[in-house]
Amino acid sequence: MPTGVHLRDARQQLFDAAERVLLRDGPNGLTSRAVTDEAGCAKGVLHRHFTDFDAFLAELVLDRAAQLETQAQALRAAAGTGTVADNLTDALAGLFGPVPVAIIPLVTFRDGLRARLRQARPKGGIAILDQVRTAVSAYLADERARGRIAADADIDSLALSLVGGGHLLFADRDSGPPTTATVDKLVTTVLAGVVQRRPR
Repeated sequence: MPTGVHLRDARQQLFDAAERVLLRDGPNGLTSRAVTDEAGCAKGVLHRHFTDFDAFLAELVLDRAAQLETQAQALRAAAGTGTVADNLTDALAGLFGPVPVAIIPLVTFRDGLRARLRQARPKGGIAILDQVRTAVSAYLADERARGRIAADADIDSLALSLVGGGHLLFADRDSGPPTTATVDKLVTTVLAGVVQRRPR
């Protein structure tokens, strides 16, 4: 492996390489050697930018979690348009895309990574899942303020149900993502009784 390859924006290239390895080989295949091999650089390049591999993974997770903000903003912008169920069905498909779904087990099973993320995010919560929950909660609160969800709806419980159920639907990497109809059924079931019915 060449050791003199210069990486422009090395951090981002290493993150992108790690993402490709994660999607192709899963969390077990994500090693520092696999990342630098994928990026086409010496292993020392990673350690020049990060104190250790868990520090690298923590920055990767935080970077990818921050990218969900665009989708969260789009969901909030949809408040008051279309139907609540359709908006959430579309949003869950994006928020639980291949990269977020691949990152969640990585965080779950690496103690060192979780410790780094707790330092970076003192409020707790599992990165990615917490971002999705926050996005869904904010959207539901916006819809409640517009009168499209019952005023007494328990937003926190609804968001937890949607995010937990959504994660279970999208988590099976082998069978591929669920159909839109399957996600819509989950959303519609969770929201039954709180979505305000429009008079005919």
